[in-house]
Amino acid sequence: MNESALSSTSTNVLKSVISLPVIVAALGYFVDIYDLVLFSIVRVPSLKSLGLAGQELIDKGVFLLNMQMAGMLIGGIIWGVLGDKKGRLKIMFGSIFIYSVANLANGLATSLPAYAALRFIAGIGLAGELGAGITLVSEVLHKSVRGYGTMIVASVGVSGAILANFVAKAFEWRNAFFIGGALGLLLLIMRVSVAESGMFGEMKNQQVRSGNFLALFTDAGRFSRFANSILIGVPTWFVVGILITFSPEFAKALGTTGPVSAGNAVMFCYLGLVFGDFASGMLSQLLKSRKKVVFIFLSLTVLGVAAYFLQGSLSPAAFYGVCAFLGFASGYWAIFVTIAAEQFGTNLRATVATTVPNFVRGMVVPITLFFQWARQLLGLEGGAVTVCILCLAVALYSLYRLEETFHKDLDYFEEFL
Repeated sequence: MNESALSSTSTNVLKSVISLPVIVAALGYFVDIYDLVLFSIVRVPSLKSLGLAGQELIDKGVFLLNMQMAGMLIGGIIWGVLGDKKGRLKIMFGSIFIYSVANLANGLATSLPAYAALRFIAGIGLAGELGAGITLVSEVLHKSVRGYGTMIVASVGVSGAILANFVAKAFEWRNAFFIGGALGLLLLIMRVSVAESGMFGEMKNQQVRSGNFLALFTDAGRFSRFANSILIGVPTWFVVGILITFSPEFAKALGTTGPVSAGNAVMFCYLGLVFGDFASGMLSQLLKSRKKVVFIFLSLTVLGVAAYFLQGSLSPAAFYGVCAFLGFASGYWAIFVTIAAEQFGTNLRATVATTVPNFVRGMVVPITLFFQWARQLLGLEGGAVTVCILCLAVALYSLYRLEETFHKDLDYFEEFL
């Protein structure tokens, strides 16, 4: 193939990938991530303004994080079922409206119970965005390029964490929540002109049974695919939920030569995630495999965690560098959600693609509780390492049990009563 033909082919691929559904899904995930990580960035100043101090900053911080993640766990089920019954676009509209309003209200919170309730409601809203976006993009793009589409969604989306850090530094924590809510409401305007998935339309025309969440548990094969799809993503939220969220405490325990900001740790981690999601998406297309890429990135996570705990008394800049590498190593998020979407038929795809990432996020609850228990016995570092080993072992075993889905045709239905 000559240079002109190659250029023409590349242009056609680019045009087919960068479509309105991909752009809107990417921007939606951008706002989603902004709001999702904002609490980790403003945890300390927001709790201090409510009169908390010392150990309460960790204990109540874990409580609020778990409230948000519990909301996402419940919201993932709600939005996933609605996505298969009512359409991918409707849940994208509904979820972003709920979490935008919740974040606007969060800026007005004056007590811990109110803060917790609004984090829970925001979590329910945040649950619908990524799964709906990945499902829509997977169904509107050809199977040969859908990996590029989900790569763009994830790469653009996770950069919302970088904006969240800049906004949190430039504005008081309440205003940072106001800005997140406003961005979400503005995004709703763009959603009006996006068309629904053709596969979903065909399913509705055939009146196929859809959105039955319990069907994931009534068949051993379906349950295995569902559970393993969840467990391969657990290490990502160990990194974000433990190592990055509580980076100031870990940096102090490790002997870092200066103070470490949670906001900066989040920013550098998500900067790494931007490049990690881009690299994993490209590598998936080049290797024509999802599973090989996830294995590579889980291996990189092992190296990143080792570097995190063995860095010793280095500078804050070196600590942030390790956070960036951990973010890069965790950057298989788009591939992980794509694998989940590709495991199931059209009538369960939104249910799975929406519940799986939120069940992974919801796993932060048992992860943080186990970490709280383990650190009482083994100390801060020993407890974290123990939890990490368990998360990685489970993820590697689950990856082994999943089928390769790179070339899989997604235009089919699951059979259930």
